[in-house]
Amino acid sequence: MAEFIKIYEENPNPKEIKKVVKILRDGGVIIYPSDTVYALGCDIKSNRAMERVAQLRGVKLEKANFSFVCEDLSNLSDYVKQIDTPTFKLLKRNLPGPYTFILPGNNNLPTVFKKKKEVGIRVPDNSITRAIVQALGNPIISTSIKDEDEVIEYTTDPELILEKWDNLVDLVIDGGYGGNIPSTVIDLTGDSPVVIREGKGSLEL
Repeated sequence: MAEFIKIYEENPNPKEIKKVVKILRDGGVIIYPSDTVYALGCDIKSNRAMERVAQLRGVKLEKANFSFVCEDLSNLSDYVKQIDTPTFKLLKRNLPGPYTFILPGNNNLPTVFKKKKEVGIRVPDNSITRAIVQALGNPIISTSIKDEDEVIEYTTDPELILEKWDNLVDLVIDGGYGGNIPSTVIDLTGDSPVVIREGKGSLEL
């Protein structure tokens, strides 16, 4: 049975955030709100938890395209190769925001992702998410629970999400109704930005 915790975005309660972080550190899998859709997340340092998330999504972990959710851009150099000034300025203009930026990964990627040449970075404009990542002290990996084919009510209503995922995850955070438009994905590994998926937000180039 998953725990169900109400956290308010205007002022996330540090005591509740602490509970979430404990579950993450213990290798738990959570469903949490972001600035786009509700998402599955776990601690980037827990291989066991990442395996579970991959299983829930029906993909092999080493092939999974999970995003790394960061509190801000200061985490970038942990996982991303050095980027040029124009790229950094583009990130700074648009983050926090509903974007996933694909960047060249460096040698510090978790072992399971070592073969990957790139990594998707998210800094959501959602104070609950950022408070969790800040308290945890490192990124969480993330993948949306949105069904790609159709808009289903359970993806936006935390109580319906709990009903569906109750026996599959350790915690569902009720951060209010979620959206049903995913993040816009932009590939920054080439010479100029390429939008791979049109989603929420209008990118400032």
